[in-house]
Amino acid sequence: MHGYKRIMVTGGTGFLGSFLCERLLREGNDVLCVDNYYTGSRDNVLHLLDDPRFEILRHDITFPLYVEVDEIYNLACPASPVHYQHDPVQTVKTNVHGAINMLGLAKRTKAKIFQASTSEVYGDPAVHPQPEEYRGSVNPIGPRACYDEGKRCAETLFFDYHRQYGVEIRVARIFNTYGPRMQTNDGRVVSNFIVQALQNEPITIFGDGRQTRSFCYVDDLIDGFIRLMAAPAGVTGPINLGNPGEFQVRELAEMVVEMTGSKSDIIFKALPVDDPTQRKPDISRATQQLGWQPKVNLREGLERTIAYFEWKLSGGVKNKLDVRNPPETYPHLAAPNLGLTAPEAAR
Repeated sequence: MHGYKRIMVTGGTGFLGSFLCERLLREGNDVLCVDNYYTGSRDNVLHLLDDPRFEILRHDITFPLYVEVDEIYNLACPASPVHYQHDPVQTVKTNVHGAINMLGLAKRTKAKIFQASTSEVYGDPAVHPQPEEYRGSVNPIGPRACYDEGKRCAETLFFDYHRQYGVEIRVARIFNTYGPRMQTNDGRVVSNFIVQALQNEPITIFGDGRQTRSFCYVDDLIDGFIRLMAAPAGVTGPINLGNPGEFQVRELAEMVVEMTGSKSDIIFKALPVDDPTQRKPDISRATQQLGWQPKVNLREGLERTIAYFEWKLSGGVKNKLDVRNPPETYPHLAAPNLGLTAPEAAR
């Protein structure tokens, strides 16, 4: 274990999970990446495979897993409506059975465990911005309930395991996050707009575009994860992690068109059922308890994300290794390269 922790990341080949694996390795930990590849991709962690401290295991957490670990980050679950509504029963199983299995593992190994919850537990909120004390307004039988209620039930399980068995838990409620390694077809607003703009296709806005979202760059969010996991035992959460900057969806579309130099027009379609009209985190608790605040503004984050999608849509032809310019590098690896294979990195 090299004197460091052995840490398991479920959903470790996904958008957030791959960045988290990188960060944990950079800090010298052993990392076990667990994923069933439902929405994750091995490409996201290809550049980590030669690291002797990194191990990858194909596994679905709806089934028990018997390993020895010191900490667990439970990120396993499709997070975009396109994916979690494709198989809603499996989404509920991942959230509920998966939480039970991971909490059982944490109980047995006495590991600290982190739950990636979501701002969707607030539903279409009647309180704005959303503080952790707000209990939400969720439709339990709607098409989004498999995710919203699944995550709410997972939070219940985490706190019951904490109270009943003394499991050390951390619960983060994640607001909209974006950055490199998002999938081109995941249906999220940032990736949708960028892909459409780069291809000069119509930018599709659902609703009138006046609904609001808050967008957090991936590096800021991962820093919040690390700070929450390192917090004193009494800091269990739930804690909101997101950027409190609030933008109308139409503002985002116009910004993406301008930044990409796109010829795309903006078109409007009907708003999906139960889609929230407002999203903005109250991050007072994260600021006070973790000393955390996001640092990357939307325009800066979009520049890096657009560059990634330009590389992705070009089939890896364009050289985009300078997209992130990470301030730290591995002592035993080349700097993180957005998942490029060695031949691609040499271009």
